[in-house]
Amino acid sequence: MLSSLSALIGPVSAILDKVIPDKDLREKLSHEIATMADKQMSAQIEVNKIEAAHKNLFVAGWRPAIGWICGLALLYSTIVSPILGIWFTVPEVDTSLLTTVLMGMLGLGAMRTFEKTKGVSREK
Repeated sequence: MLSSLSALIGPVSAILDKVIPDKDLREKLSHEIATMADKQMSAQIEVNKIEAAHKNLFVAGWRPAIGWICGLALLYSTIVSPILGIWFTVPEVDTSLLTTVLMGMLGLGAMRTFEKTKGVSREK
């Protein structure tokens, strides 16, 4: 989400440079856009925290479910499919999207583990 917001702020600022001749007004609007994006990102983070802490499996369980689905699909495509392919014709799985999602989840998990080991994580 952060990268998509950052990717939008640059082009919007470039458009403001072309449309608004007043430098002070242009900088003020650019700052307001960046502030709105930051507020949106902070609000989404709070929603994510509330969802993750929820007791109901259908609310809090979607993140682990996505991880298991990606992991099982990669297991199938790298180990199971080649072995079964010796005897049967098996369907291929496009792992490009699965790999992107799984690596993002693993990166966030590693970041969280690093925070805990350094003692900077916030525990309730």
